[in-house]
Amino acid sequence: MRVSQEIKNLIPYKPGKPIAETQREFGLSRVIKLASNENPLGPSLKALEALRCHLSDLHRYPDPGGFELSQKISKVWGVNKNYIALGNGSNEIIDLLIRIFCEPGEKIATAEKAFLAYPICAQAARVKTMTVPLLPNYKMDLVALADLVLQDPQIRLVFLPNPNNPTGTYIQRKEVDAFLKKVGTRPDLLIVFDEAYNEFVRASDYASGQEWLDQYPSVVVMRTFSKVYGLAGLRLGVMLAHPEVIDFYHRVRNPFNTNELAQVAATAAIDDTEYLRASQDVVWEGLDQIYKGLNDLGLDYLESQANFVLFDTQRDAAQVYNHLLRQGLVLRPVENYGLPRHLRWTVGLKEENALILKALQEALIKVPPLKKKPLNESLEKS
Repeated sequence: MRVSQEIKNLIPYKPGKPIAETQREFGLSRVIKLASNENPLGPSLKALEALRCHLSDLHRYPDPGGFELSQKISKVWGVNKNYIALGNGSNEIIDLLIRIFCEPGEKIATAEKAFLAYPICAQAARVKTMTVPLLPNYKMDLVALADLVLQDPQIRLVFLPNPNNPTGTYIQRKEVDAFLKKVGTRPDLLIVFDEAYNEFVRASDYASGQEWLDQYPSVVVMRTFSKVYGLAGLRLGVMLAHPEVIDFYHRVRNPFNTNELAQVAATAAIDDTEYLRASQDVVWEGLDQIYKGLNDLGLDYLESQANFVLFDTQRDAAQVYNHLLRQGLVLRPVENYGLPRHLRWTVGLKEENALILKALQEALIKVPPLKKKPLNESLEKS
């Protein structure tokens, strides 16, 4: 069997530990999983009703273009329908953009400690990943990123996760505007805003990349129905881009890449404004609850514009993680991002967050603190 060296060396993405696996491994009847940035409320009731109404149509192929959903997205999000394409989760969109717009040996660019799907998809396509360090407050350094792009003509795509996973930090409107003025007119470059957590942002100086879609044909925006809309299990991502980009995307994607149930559930969910507000409220209230709890425990964290919190255990995070796991409490280790002392905590329901805080307090007693913080690894509150 012959495969390329890039595939041989590829380390696959490791998702959060599933509930069923945790139950089997530890013999648990109850597991609280706050590891994968899922919506703790479950799906919208309107989405569930739409699913029930379409179960009898499963012998039919789905609409290959997702017409009804695209029309709804156009209306609700205020974007021209010719600028919309659907994907089997945002990951498919990431993968296809790299395959379409990069030749083997060319490059993508992003920041350190950005979503790992970017370098994984790039490596699978024999494309290199260039990164710039984060600023001391763990925000993206768009000045350094612009300099990198201007100096390297082999960079074909730039990925800007805004807010970023796993840090929860964001890019300000003025930073985006300055970045685009520097590199946005380069004709052989795409600038991809990954906005999976867009709906959770509370910062007044945040702006979606959608604001620049008409001005810069190089701008691409990715959104998802996995987070605030609670449909992670149906895998549905959305790309907003110039019609030429959309055209090339449609040439390469599979003809039925988004299934019927995903389309009908998303069409119903996007109209459920009451559910959307409830999802935002549970996250915003949960963030404030977690901040207070971590402050009481004396642990550093990053204030988040997403539905999770990255915090410093001041210990070997793997030991803290395992202590919680044995009690059926699943957070997310982030050692693969170069953060061996940190855990990422998805906001749960109020009672779930309280259980984590109580168990975390016990873990801090049982797991000894590290004597010395590694250089540049302490978290500064933004």
